[in-house]
Amino acid sequence: MDNIMGRTIAITGAARGIGYATAKALLARGARVVIGDRDVALQESAVAGLTKLGSVSGYPLDVTDRQSFETFLDKARVDGGGRIDVLINNAGVMPIGPFLEESEQSIRSTLEVNLYGVITGCQLVLPEMIARRSGHIINIASLSGLIPVPGQVVYVGAKFGVVGLTAALADEVAPYGVDVSVVMPPFTRTELISGTKETIGTKPVEPEEIAAAIVKTLEKPKTHVAVPPLLRFTAQASQMLGPRGRRWMNRKLGLDNVFLEFDTAARKNYEDRARTAQGVVED
Repeated sequence: MDNIMGRTIAITGAARGIGYATAKALLARGARVVIGDRDVALQESAVAGLTKLGSVSGYPLDVTDRQSFETFLDKARVDGGGRIDVLINNAGVMPIGPFLEESEQSIRSTLEVNLYGVITGCQLVLPEMIARRSGHIINIASLSGLIPVPGQVVYVGAKFGVVGLTAALADEVAPYGVDVSVVMPPFTRTELISGTKETIGTKPVEPEEIAAAIVKTLEKPKTHVAVPPLLRFTAQASQMLGPRGRRWMNRKLGLDNVFLEFDTAARKNYEDRARTAQGVVED
């Protein structure tokens, strides 16, 4: 049975980056795609660009607002003939810098979007999936959800939460025929890494590579998906190291200061948006 063709797939934060690349890949496979994004103008532009590829629609979405999320999913159900087969919790933000310089607003933005938004999405779509005993939720986390990285303290905490949440939830709902997966990209060539230096440990992959991994996960569901797959074992090995070993590995990979020393001017536009990523932006 094809898990993609003809399925209704909702994707959050899909007007750019990984979400947009995933929408393109799924449309190419015959899915019915509904994208959500807090940037209304960008979301409308994304839909216009995707329309030629297949059946797609889009609506404003603030994942930190439960009512906004519920409204988005209701519209997705209408477009999908009354059901959502797959939810991809992709929306995310990555403010970086020293922990003590993080504002309360930045901390709340990081946790609300990256963790609370995922929790909300899962709670809102699971009842229908459990009732019909089918469905798939894919949560986009990060390999930072396995590897502690200085300069990403709150982000790492949120992504650790998504990885743990996904594993526990996958086991809880498996008896009902529902799959839950977490996809853990490395550093991806999107705005999230603007202003940072490339090191051996931060060599970015393209959004299309993450999209391909998501497609593969829908075809053959499993709980933990790293991109590329071998990095999962590197990440897990780091968790078994003591403090000295972990810090030595971070130095060797160039992860010890890449998010503490960066081009603030080149990163300013993204940081301003990431640190205040709550609410729908109308213009």
